[in-house]
Amino acid sequence: MASHLLIHHQTYGKIMVKPTKGMAALGGLVYSTETGRTCPACRQPVAACSCSVPVTPAGDGIARVRRETKGRGGKTVTTVSGLPLQPEALKALAKKLKARCGCGGSVKEGVVEIQGDHAEFICSWLIEQGFQAKRAGG
Repeated sequence: MASHLLIHHQTYGKIMVKPTKGMAALGGLVYSTETGRTCPACRQPVAACSCSVPVTPAGDGIARVRRETKGRGGKTVTTVSGLPLQPEALKALAKKLKARCGCGGSVKEGVVEIQGDHAEFICSWLIEQGFQAKRAGG
């Protein structure tokens, strides 16, 4: 397994690509006799690794529903942000919202995007589901 290392050449002043082999290609500790397998990202034992644990987004727990058109080619999108849900639960909620509104949408970076202007309906539906929701923006 060959990897590459970027180095700065002193004489020519260029950045050159130099292939690396062996242990240097692995990028760090992979196995320890004390702990067994280790996570390459945090270098903790795999059993104690916290890299893959999903983090609930911090916030005040109020869903902010807003209508946006900026940067979308004039298309209207309703966004819901600030929901204190794990990514899987957020995707499931987005799926329910899309079915209730009869349109498409997606989840991007913790924000649910629903195609079209459904801000009032989504706000009332979220309140019915037990979330705190507010209209935000204009």
